[in-house]
Amino acid sequence: MSLEESLNAFERGIGLTRSCQQALDAAEQRVRLLSDTRVDAEPEPFQSHD
Repeated sequence: MSLEESLNAFERGIGLTRSCQQALDAAEQRVRLLSDTRVDAEPEPFQSHD
């Protein structure tokens, strides 16, 4: 694989990682809302522990 091809593959991988992380964050937020027992529960930003 050439350097350019490697960089393109790396860039695509980074994009996929970000997309998957956003999907995971959204799913975690939904789980939090669904499992919250407070009547006034609202979405709040997910704080990643990277």
